[in-house]
Amino acid sequence: MDFHLAFTPKPFATKINHQQKLLLIGSCFTENMGSKLMQHKFSVLQNPNGILFNPISITKAISCYINNKQYTAADLFYQNETWNSWEHHSRFSYPDKEQCLLAINQSQQRANTFLKDADWVMITLGSAFAYALHFAEGIANENSVGKDGDIVANCHKVPTDKFNKKLLSLQEILVALKEMMNELISFNPTIKIIFTISPVRHLRDGFVENNRSKATLIQAVHQLVEEMENAFYFPAYELVMDDLRDYRFYAEDMVHPNYAATNYVWEKFVPACINEPTQKLMKEINVINAAKSHKPFNPASAQHKKFLQLNLERVNELSNLYPYINFEAERVFFSM
Repeated sequence: MDFHLAFTPKPFATKINHQQKLLLIGSCFTENMGSKLMQHKFSVLQNPNGILFNPISITKAISCYINNKQYTAADLFYQNETWNSWEHHSRFSYPDKEQCLLAINQSQQRANTFLKDADWVMITLGSAFAYALHFAEGIANENSVGKDGDIVANCHKVPTDKFNKKLLSLQEILVALKEMMNELISFNPTIKIIFTISPVRHLRDGFVENNRSKATLIQAVHQLVEEMENAFYFPAYELVMDDLRDYRFYAEDMVHPNYAATNYVWEKFVPACINEPTQKLMKEINVINAAKSHKPFNPASAQHKKFLQLNLERVNELSNLYPYINFEAERVFFSM
């Protein structure tokens, strides 16, 4: 008797290779996948605004990269002894205003430059719930940033009475994503877009509400993928929720997929989304990664020196065969 129904995602008609560049944006699950791609030597830029969850904030961020928006002090507010941006994750928050602006604008510039010739954008939508600024009638915004009704990317521990929580409608999400995609294609006509839905369960919204949120995102994304030739869908959400389908594959909080789950999704992502010659090269890179992780019993021994030399030769060989991949860190490591 089978106690597990395995699910194999449909392969993409166009697949990823090492000579291409990928911008990843969205929920924390984006960074799980981004780390795997970087480990395998892909050219990746991930979450230039930090982690984002709702589609309105994600589409706004991409539009800002396209237009290379440069933030000023007027875009920041002071809360909990740090300067913050409503459009950025708290990793961009600093006690010093100028340091905050510098970090944000350097990231904006990198994203604009990267996106000009990127081949793929991978968007992981986390939740259809969003938080909109709300100021009591007759009371000015004490932070002088944003206006009533603006959707924020991060609440930065501002009291909840300053926001209205709302479930975005299917139409709102479709309009925002379509506008962003059209702007993106105009900016970079050859760009391809991968949509995923994060398998992270937003149970603070409630069990029923989380399912409503995910269902809205799934419906919106599938409608777009059916309409637009350059859009693809990778079923990360379905792999965790319907294939693994077990609390064993969640962290202790019972909300975030654990290491085994993210590895499983990655193992499904590779054959579905990455071409075969690249997969073969990834296996060779894995050998190098394993060698880097090796802990020698005696670093001064002749045996270990030979081990380093053999791997340095392997790195040099790969570097000559694939000059578009940066093996400098590995070359330095094995030259020690």
